[in-house]
Amino acid sequence: MVIYPGDWEVKKLEECCVILDNKRKPVSSSARVAGKYPYYGANGILDYVSSYIFDGTYVLVGEDGSVITPNGNPVVTWAEGKIWVNNHAHVIAEKEGTSLRYLFYYLQTINISELIHGNIPKLTGHDLRNLLIPLPMLKEQTAIAETLAAFDTHITNLTELITKKKAIRDGALDELMTGRTRLEGFCGDWEVRTLGEIGKWESGSTPSRNNPEYYVNGNISWVKNTDLNDGILKSTEEKITEKALRENFLRIKNPGTILIAMYCGETVGKLSILDVPATTNQNCCACEVYDGVYNKFIFYSLLYRRKEIQGLSLGGGLSHISKKIITAYSIPLPPLDEQIAIADTLSALDKEISSLETERAKISSIRDGAMNDLLTGKVRPKLESERQQNFPVKYP
Repeated sequence: MVIYPGDWEVKKLEECCVILDNKRKPVSSSARVAGKYPYYGANGILDYVSSYIFDGTYVLVGEDGSVITPNGNPVVTWAEGKIWVNNHAHVIAEKEGTSLRYLFYYLQTINISELIHGNIPKLTGHDLRNLLIPLPMLKEQTAIAETLAAFDTHITNLTELITKKKAIRDGALDELMTGRTRLEGFCGDWEVRTLGEIGKWESGSTPSRNNPEYYVNGNISWVKNTDLNDGILKSTEEKITEKALRENFLRIKNPGTILIAMYCGETVGKLSILDVPATTNQNCCACEVYDGVYNKFIFYSLLYRRKEIQGLSLGGGLSHISKKIITAYSIPLPPLDEQIAIADTLSALDKEISSLETERAKISSIRDGAMNDLLTGKVRPKLESERQQNFPVKYP
């Protein structure tokens, strides 16, 4: 049980805001007229329509459908301007004496698991109105909300930068892998080679699940198609034992080996490069490239051609590609020194993106900690006159 500071008071949500559910209006998809105004449902924007029924700043809380997160919290959306909201989201507006942005953040922390019932999950208006909200003085609410909003702005800026960097990487991938753009100093001829000609390909197997000696205290990385991450693979979900390796005739692949998923629908064609010695199950095909071939170039070449490779899949719902199909697939191959230059150029872009994603994850983690501390009163924020105006790395 959270014990809030003595100068905070606890109120029902309906006492803290204006609830505008009676002004919502659903419109079927066939009856909507396309336009510029966002049309909101339980999980955010569903469409854009030609008119609006709200004009202002609001917090939307999912009412029925997918209205609860894996953590048990409600789905909460911040909405501004001219908007339309259907009857699957509760609509909350600010009331004098309470910060709407503070409510936006606090509502995201409430566990509503016990309030959601029925075949179609629903957070009723009655239950919404009776949610309990701990409230500090308005100035402190504002300070808390501004601090958390600063984190959100920083995360949004990083996300936008990551999106731009990925677009640059994708553009470079397209230009360099087709040879439309040649890196400075390279002019040698490219040749077309099958994947079977550039390396040795083989898949693995799954040791019997009925034999615990194959898995308990295993120390050998064992790759499944679900481990593949379209990047460097540094660890696996499961490990097997030396006994499993020996009795199932599995072979350990060296770091640098290229892996491609052969089975399971959308994961077909997913890739990784091993960073650790590992073996694989039957859903992965592993390639150890021959001399004169750069593994990272092959990785990026296959990444660029993912959709084309997926188009070669066999079967229906559980589509797959065979080793025969993989080894017969042809790609253009430049001279080795150009392979290295192309792959290293793309790798540098990926490292930049990865660094930004790591920073975003770090800031998101700090932000989550700040939410917990500030919204429970464990940490009291400095008020506006005491706070610096730049982004608060130390959030108080």
